[in-house]
Amino acid sequence: MRWPKDATDWPLTDHSRIVQSPPHRWHVQEAGTGPLLLLLHGAGGATQSWRNLFPLLAETHRVVAIDLPGQGFTQLGARQRCGLPPMAQDIATLCAHEGWEPAAYIGHSAGAVLALQLTLLNPEARVIGINAALGKFDGVAGWLFPAMAKMLALTPFVPDLFAATAGTPGTVRRLIEGTGSQIGDTGIALYKRLITDRDHVDATLAMMSQWELDDLLAALPSHPAHVTLIAGANDRTVPPAISERAAAQLPHATLHILEHLGHLAHEEDAATIAKLIRDALAPDPAAPT
Repeated sequence: MRWPKDATDWPLTDHSRIVQSPPHRWHVQEAGTGPLLLLLHGAGGATQSWRNLFPLLAETHRVVAIDLPGQGFTQLGARQRCGLPPMAQDIATLCAHEGWEPAAYIGHSAGAVLALQLTLLNPEARVIGINAALGKFDGVAGWLFPAMAKMLALTPFVPDLFAATAGTPGTVRRLIEGTGSQIGDTGIALYKRLITDRDHVDATLAMMSQWELDDLLAALPSHPAHVTLIAGANDRTVPPAISERAAAQLPHATLHILEHLGHLAHEEDAATIAKLIRDALAPDPAAPT
């Protein structure tokens, strides 16, 4: 996707700007005043996934949403920096460049993993993870799927083929509904635009191929952050058991399971997610002043 030609009807573009912070050229959206919340979408998404939640949070906070490297309208500047530690470091560099000091990182799926990685660099910030992808595939999928992602990412024609064949309305609807979520025709149309964009698909595959969770998962029992995990009981992409297991390992974690919501819970019911976020960020009345 290219800015601004394809962005005239993209959600919340009145809050959008482009930031050059090497190695990437970032698309960011910013609104509101107060403590800063940094929103991190999942693999294959973009800022459009926050279209319903962003305005609600901006009523009480300064909210910044970014497109991850190569996804949405962020231009990928270094393909080898799509793995977890380098991507987190590049986001931290962007924050320093812009003078952002996040009070909390709010991440969806893989974005929640990034949030936990970022709090290793900024331990004072809180983490709120929505259907956090803090698990690995079991059994044969544990080695087969990552190997397939690496192979696909290295095959030049795969992004073009996927963008050309997976972007039919029916296919996109099945992909979204397969996550356990219902997000309506507008939401599906926005994902169709992402799925049919060759550069977006290529960057998503690169991220998947370089994603390694072992070090972060091993560090969960000593992780310093205060973490709130929100999981949809109907999530068919990242089962709620993943969040339950992570919450049991993290020393400062609270878990909320939401009935009837799927993987895209923040797109299905932004009001409920916003309330949980505000509650998690509210000062503890029992804390010393």
